[in-house]
Order: sequence, then structure tokens, then C-alpha cells
Amino acid sequence: MRYSAPVSSIFAVTLPFFALVLCGYLAARRGVLPESAIPGLNGYVLYFALPCMLFRFGSETPLFDLLNPVVLAVYVAAALLIVFFTIAVTMNERVGLKDAAFGALVAAFPNTGFMGVPLLVALLGSAAAGPVISSILADFFITSTLCLALAQAAGAAGAAAAGGAADAASASARQAALRALRAALGNPLPWSIALGAVFSVAGLTLPGPAAKVVEMLAASASPVALFTIGVVLWRSSQHAHTRTPVTDYLPVALIKLFVHPLLVFLLGGAALALGAPLTKFQLVVLTLAAALPSASNVSLLTERYGADSGRVARIIMSSTVLAFGSFSALAWLFGVNPA
Repeated sequence: MRYSAPVSSIFAVTLPFFALVLCGYLAARRGVLPESAIPGLNGYVLYFALPCMLFRFGSETPLFDLLNPVVLAVYVAAALLIVFFTIAVTMNERVGLKDAAFGALVAAFPNTGFMGVPLLVALLGSAAAGPVISSILADFFITSTLCLALAQAAGAAGAAAAGGAADAASASARQAALRALRAALGNPLPWSIALGAVFSVAGLTLPGPAAKVVEMLAASASPVALFTIGVVLWRSSQHAHTRTPVTDYLPVALIKLFVHPLLVFLLGGAALALGAPLTKFQLVVLTLAAALPSASNVSLLTERYGADSGRVARIIMSSTVLAFGSFSALAWLFGVNPA
């Protein structure tokens, strides 16, 4: 990693990424992009562009870097602590367990897929792909599964209290966890990572025309994904029908941008001090990944599960706006030099 970077070199990389998010938001707000086009944009990014990008990184990254057990352990431990800490400090008479669980999900689930992989690779080089991909897998299979199970259990607990069904909450939590795991397995991103890992281990390469198609789709992933984030943020704000007090959403955004990366850094530093096979470079990548804004697709989950989508939309929006400054400042403090 290169050090002693002027802050302008950090902004030279981060500004275009966040500017593309703003472009998507303004395009949707001004009606240049109709709301009916949003599912198509999401579909293109999720099923074509991002899988090709992740496949390329997976095929070019050693398997141990993709599934480093220490990297996974540090990241998962931090995510679990953030989930339970966020629930504990945000539940009140307005925010029940279901909404607190979704708030915890956006506090612990950064936008690594749509934003993190291309941004961190641009800042730190292709070696950053391994730790970031590890964090994506952890969030898909552990963080989201846990939070959805807690949210579903909260709904079942209320039904059980009304109807007297003693085991409804635990059964519903198990069902929610299974549904979340099935959804993760049905997502093309983990499969594209797995296929890339197979190619990496076996030393395989795609034939020329197929490789060119994958290259072209992968090259489109970053700009289209960032533009889509902005569009989804606008859509979420339009469908937020609740008036959420600032005290119910801004603290969660601050947990996402400051507490989450700090916790990753402290846990990773402790692992380094104990002699665990974790490099300083991997720790920097994980900490910066945790400092990314909240994953924008969580707003769609809140609508599906009947949670307070207005609150979650405001958390995501706040974290995305604030992350331009906080993420750039953290990268500068780490001495990251993308030049």
C-alpha cells in the first residue's frame, strides 16, 4: 500500500463514485428516469454486471484471500456486536424489535456490493478485492439472516401474545432464517464469487469471446451500480410515508459510519497483536469496507417485511450523504494513496 497521500488524491477517487450516486438520484427526481425503469436497472446490475465483476475478481484472487478465516472471524464478530448494540440502543416506544432489527441490518451491512468493491479496488488496488469479497459473503449469509430472523420473530411474538401461541415466535424465527438463507443462495453474487474461486483454484480461463463479454459487463458494473444506488435512494424517499424523528434514524447512520469501522479496527488490531495471520493491509481494507454507507437494497426488504421503510430509507440516505466526507477522511487518515 502507498502512503503519504494528499487529501486531494483521495477525493479524486471518491468524488466520482458519490457523484454518480447523486446523478442517479437527480435523474429519478427530475423524471429523466421513470420509476418503472428501476427494476430493470436493478436486474441488470444484480444478474449481469456485478456477477461478471465479482467473477473476474474471484478468478484472479487466491482462494485463501477470498475465504481467509481470520478476516471472516474479525468481520463477523464486529457485525454481530453492531447488530445487538444497535438494537439495544435504538429500541423505544416508537421503534419495536422488528424496526430495530432492520435498523441493525443497515448499521452492520455496508454497500460493499454496489459500491465497495469498485471503490476499494480503485483506492487500494486489486489486492483489496479478497477481503471485501469475504465481507460480502459474511453479510449475505450471517448478518442479513440474523436480522431477518429477529425481525420475523418480533412479528410472531406479537401474534403469539394476541393469540396465545407459545412457540410461534421461535418457529417463525427459524422459518425467517431459512428464508433468508434461501434468498442468499438464490442471489447470483455468491455464486459468481464461487465460480470465480473454482476458476482460480483450477487455473481455468474463459475462451476469448466469452472473456470479452464478461469483461464488457464487468466494466459497466461500477457506473451502473452507483447510478442505481441513487435511483433506489430516491425511490425509497418517495415511498417513505412515515414522519421519522431525527433521533430515530441519525444515530443509526452514525453507528454505521463511525462505530462499525472503529469496532472492526479494534478487533482486527487485537487479532494482529495476538499473532493471528492478518495483515495490516487486510485490516485497512476491512475497516474501510465497514465505513461505507448502508446497503441501499435493505429498503426493499423493509417494504417486503412490513417494517418502517421511512426510517430505514432515512438511515440509508443519511449514511450515504455523510459517507462522502467520513469515508474519504478515514482513507486519508490511513494514508491511502491511490496515485
